[in-house]
Amino acid sequence: MSFLIYGANGWIGSLLVNQLLLGNEIVHIGKARIENQLEILKELEQFRPKFVINVAGKTGRPNVDWCEDNKQQTIRIEFIYRSNVLGAISLADACWQVGVHLTFFSTGCIYEYSRLNENPTIYNYNDCFTEQDPPNFFGSFYSKMKIYTHNVIENYNNVLMLRLRMPISNDWNARNFIVKILRYPKVVNIPNSMTVLSDLLPIAIDMTKKELKGVWNFTNIGAISHNEILQLYKEIVDNNYTWTNFSIEEQDKILKCKRSNNQLDVTKLTNIYPQIKSIKEAVIEVLHQMKQLKNQ
Repeated sequence: MSFLIYGANGWIGSLLVNQLLLGNEIVHIGKARIENQLEILKELEQFRPKFVINVAGKTGRPNVDWCEDNKQQTIRIEFIYRSNVLGAISLADACWQVGVHLTFFSTGCIYEYSRLNENPTIYNYNDCFTEQDPPNFFGSFYSKMKIYTHNVIENYNNVLMLRLRMPISNDWNARNFIVKILRYPKVVNIPNSMTVLSDLLPIAIDMTKKELKGVWNFTNIGAISHNEILQLYKEIVDNNYTWTNFSIEEQDKILKCKRSNNQLDVTKLTNIYPQIKSIKEAVIEVLHQMKQLKNQ
C-alpha cells in the first residue's frame, strides 16, 4: 500500500512517516503547497497513492498566539507554511475528485467546558463532548478557522477526520505538551483530553487502511490535569521539580487569546480499539521513556 503524506516535515508528520516506514509501507512525501489544487492533482496523478494523509497546518510557534498576529498567513499560508483553511479544503476536494481516501489530522480544541450555574467562574468538568456536539469555543482565531474548516470538510464522503488534543510524544521534543508545561513559569490546573502519539499514531494508520470515514475524537481515554502530569513527572523523572499555579483569569491577562479546555468522548473510537489506554496510564509510560532518554 502506498501513502502520500502532506506535512511530513512537521513534528507529528515526521513521527507518522517513521511509523509507516517501520511497517514497510511505501511512503511518498508531498511537495506541493496544499492550497494549490492543480499542484496537488499533479502529485496525485504522479504517485497514484492508495491513501493520502494531511498532517499539514499551522498551530503557531511557540503557541496559538502566533495565529492572532498572523491571521492572513493562518488563512492562506505563504512561503513555507501550509494552509489551515484553504489548503485543507483544497486537498480534501482534490482527493474526492480522484476517488482517494484522505485522513485529515485536525483538532479537538473547538470545545470548552460549560460554567457552573451556582458559580460561573468554575468549569463544569462533567462535560464530555461527542463527535455530534456543535463546537462552542470561539476564543481564538486558530479555533475559529478550525471550526470553519471542520464544517466544510465533514461533508466530503472520502475523509477520515481525527480530532487530536494537546499531543504528547515519548521524547523531549519542544512541541510535546509535557515539555511545554515543564517550561512555563506558571500553569493552570484543568483536566483535559490529550493524545499520546506513540499510542494513537499506529491506530490512525490502521483506521486509514480500513478506509474509515467521518469525524472521530482522537485522544486517550479520560482527562488529566496539568498538576497531575507535573506530580507524576516529579515522582518519576525529577524529584526536585516544582511548579506554580495560576487561575484561568490570570492566564487570560497575559495571553493574546483564550485556550480551549475540554474532555472529548472517545466511546466511538474505543468501541473499535478497546486497547487504547487511559490518559493517566499512557502519561506514566511516556514519563518513564522520557526518564530513560534523559539519563542516556
